Amino acid sequence: MGNYAGDFIICLIVLFSLCIIYSTTHIIKSFIGSGENIISSQTYYSWIIRFCFNFCGYATVLLPGYLIFKYVRRSKYFQRRGKGCLPRLVHSCFVGSGDQGLLDSSHYSPTPTNSHSQRTFLQDSLLLIHCFLGLQVSYLTWGYLQEKIMTQKYDDGSGNTSHFKDSQFLVFINRVLAVFISAVCLLIIRQPPHTIPLYKYAFCSFSNVLSSWCQYEALKYVSFPTQVLAKASKIIPVMIMGKIVSRAKYEYYEYVTAVLISIGMMMFMLGSTDHKNDGATTFSGVILLGAYMTLDSFTSNWQNALFNDYGVTSLQMMCAVNLFSCLLTATSLFQQSSLWYSLAFITTYPHFILDCILISVFSTTGQLYIFYTISNFGAVTFIIMMTVRQGFAILLSCLLYHHYITPLGILGIFLVFLAVFLRIYCNNRLRSIKKRRAEAISIKNKS
Repeated sequence: MGNYAGDFIICLIVLFSLCIIYSTTHIIKSFIGSGENIISSQTYYSWIIRFCFNFCGYATVLLPGYLIFKYVRRSKYFQRRGKGCLPRLVHSCFVGSGDQGLLDSSHYSPTPTNSHSQRTFLQDSLLLIHCFLGLQVSYLTWGYLQEKIMTQKYDDGSGNTSHFKDSQFLVFINRVLAVFISAVCLLIIRQPPHTIPLYKYAFCSFSNVLSSWCQYEALKYVSFPTQVLAKASKIIPVMIMGKIVSRAKYEYYEYVTAVLISIGMMMFMLGSTDHKNDGATTFSGVILLGAYMTLDSFTSNWQNALFNDYGVTSLQMMCAVNLFSCLLTATSLFQQSSLWYSLAFITTYPHFILDCILISVFSTTGQLYIFYTISNFGAVTFIIMMTVRQGFAILLSCLLYHHYITPLGILGIFLVFLAVFLRIYCNNRLRSIKKRRAEAISIKNKS
């Protein structure tokens, strides 16, 4: 006999959460009147109100999941569960699809997808170049479109112009296309068994959505060069977050090269950007950029831990993370009624549709390269590639708009690439030493 009492309790929890969503939605609407009111607010600290409303929307999805997780963990639900759709769904969300122990990841026997140690140096180099070029093309174009959407005025053809102001809608449409593309790829390309509990994706999905929102929102308060300058120092927060999330250990040369890259990028950008004219920077922008770097560092390290611990593939990661992101952003947009504002903006300003399609395409392509790079080379290597990309973004701007690069900027470029090559050399040198030691121990054991 199935666990009908347990299924009934889970249904009550879901019903209770829907009541919370309904009540919260009306409370929010009583405060803001309509979604356009809060989006249109442009005071220095109006982002705090938008952040609170977004967080409230995400909580209406995450809170019921947390309550169900606590219930199935404390009760004997899975020991008495039936064979219906609900028990299977709950089992996939909180246990996984394998034969592992209940809610106990220690019973898993993962086979990591990272085959980095089995490739030759030439194969490593070619794969690294492929990932590097893919990331540069995708995100240089995406960054250009991002700044264009958040800063330019759109014309409806009749002389009326307006700015698009809903950062969360851009996050939503990017994630929708990513889910569609990854789902199609999963149907076409055969994947290994997926055993990871789905709820583990919610952590990096939540941090990814918030970091993306902070990045878009920051452009309302800081200039583009200031945002690029802040991203250049993201390697060190990633390494710190790696110690917190997965207790990663780094060699001394990794700390040295991380500091050199950050210093070099700052020297280059200070030597190629006129910061005296940077009057758009505000305290709110600094907070948003700090939140973006912290959340983005957690996202990449959490994904790296899932790759290593569960052997999940890049496509599986991409589909699951973006599916959670769509659910979170759609709920929040619905609560604030801002979804209708964005759709109305699309119908009023047709040129905005093309920009939305293009930014979604390049965002999705970039995500494919992100997951593939992290699964093969780790979070820190990925951040190094993205940090170098910041330099290319400024260099491209200097070439297109004839900005002058000072000797300090040239020295910064040299320092960055010196640190990158030093890191690659030390990494391969260390791998060779470890390989020789392992072979020596193996020969000694056989003899």
